[in-house]
Amino acid sequence: MELLRTPDDRFESLPDYPFAPHWAEVSTPDDPTAPAIRVHYLDEGPADGPPVLLLHGEPSWSYLYRTMIPVLVDAGYRCIAPDQVGFGKSDKPTATDDYTYARHVEWMRQLLFEHLDLQNVIFFGQDWGGLVGLRLVGEHPDRFARIVVGNTGLPTGHGMSEAFDQWRTFSQTVDILPIGMILQGATSTELSDGVVAAYEAPYPDESYKAGARIWPALVPVEPDDPAVPANLAAWEVLRGWTKPLLTTFSDQDPVTGGGHRIFEREVPGAEGQPHVIIEGGGHFLQEDCGPLIAQTMVDWMAD
Repeated sequence: MELLRTPDDRFESLPDYPFAPHWAEVSTPDDPTAPAIRVHYLDEGPADGPPVLLLHGEPSWSYLYRTMIPVLVDAGYRCIAPDQVGFGKSDKPTATDDYTYARHVEWMRQLLFEHLDLQNVIFFGQDWGGLVGLRLVGEHPDRFARIVVGNTGLPTGHGMSEAFDQWRTFSQTVDILPIGMILQGATSTELSDGVVAAYEAPYPDESYKAGARIWPALVPVEPDDPAVPANLAAWEVLRGWTKPLLTTFSDQDPVTGGGHRIFEREVPGAEGQPHVIIEGGGHFLQEDCGPLIAQTMVDWMAD
């Protein structure tokens, strides 16, 4: 495994991202010859505050949570927002074969539970943030206190939406993966040039995009996908989950539209919760409605 590290000057003067960087090293147990991987994460708010884990998806990074973090911190919560391996300021393996669903789960497990030793976690996940985070919930339920899911799912090999199929084909065939254009295309509001540049900052050239390139192809849409058994096992845990679960899906996402229903139907902890459909939100609802989502979480947790 070979790693790339985005130069620090790519992240200078990003708009509305005043957060201090934190670092940890994780290993790849199924490849003992692989080098240690440096993972970047944000750790904002009181150290003794209830921990809120904010996991990003494809092809974003912790920058996506810049408008949610201040609202949660002001309410007394400690916000942990990692850059998943291959994204943001974290190291980037150069080969698409270096990335697997299981490795992403393991890399985050080491960061969150070995390095940070988080307990009673309040989890928010969107896109691949949900795919990774819900697996962690399934494998370590005692570490989590609440779940919030927005525009995500936990697929088990039975296909996805037509919009996802189109996106998956595009991601695997386009010569240059246009990160900023992807964020803009799946966001309802117009992003400034500075924000678009911030999403492109982690990737000086295509060699840095192996993780972003392969992630759509790792979604388990076929029943023989190697991730299906572990996802089915996680669903068994969720079907016994009695702690609170809230859905906060948006109304303008063709990829995950309607995906809230399975959580509300199958997870006992979702019963009676004040689930919301965020009006005016695209796939990246954190961009369109970040403060609103964060305040919704604050109000819900206060209750």
